[in-house]
Amino acid sequence: MEAHGRTSTRRALLRSGAYLATAATGLTAAAATTTTAHADDRRRRAAAAYPPTHWIPASTSNYRVSSRPTSYPIDFVVIHVTQETFPDAMKIFQDPAKQVSAHYMVASADGYIGQFVREKDVAWHAGNKDYNNRSIGIEHEGWVDDPKWFTDEMYASSAALTAAVCDRFGIPKTRDHIIGHVEVPGTDHTDPGPLWDWPRYMSLVNKAYAPGMRRTWRRWRA
Repeated sequence: MEAHGRTSTRRALLRSGAYLATAATGLTAAAATTTTAHADDRRRRAAAAYPPTHWIPASTSNYRVSSRPTSYPIDFVVIHVTQETFPDAMKIFQDPAKQVSAHYMVASADGYIGQFVREKDVAWHAGNKDYNNRSIGIEHEGWVDDPKWFTDEMYASSAALTAAVCDRFGIPKTRDHIIGHVEVPGTDHTDPGPLWDWPRYMSLVNKAYAPGMRRTWRRWRA
């Protein structure tokens, strides 16, 4: 996670999905104002066989509206680790003072995917304007020094998402184009860290086939 203008506070709170259902319900009115545009986006995404996602919009102060890939080509997927729980990272994305966001975030326990910024728009996640313009940012709930957060469900769900993004935008499914935040030029971040299993992840990306997925996606409850 990368602040656009200032660094977000890191808070090591207990792992919990308790806040999500309440917060997502509170966003219903805001989400309704963008129903038509988001429906169009879903139709385009369906052709690329995306896994199930839930729309949880970030503050409009935390990303830049654009028209990618017309305005900028999309060449990279950037893999992040939140250093926060999912609920806390969600609050950061919704706080207009934080100046940070990502397109997606994947939960540890069951691979639940929240989408916070549309792919056509520029999320502020990489700490490098050029890479922000040309990438999709995917956050993963957890901490870089604690591998128990990197569950089978998280790897599988994230890999299916990354594969769909790559298919949609013609991004090669290679480590030259699917990169860690640490690999973005000029960054001072270390995520996803040495405990992220890149060989396993890339194998899953290249084997992913979302249309045949019959997984049970747990709902977040208070």
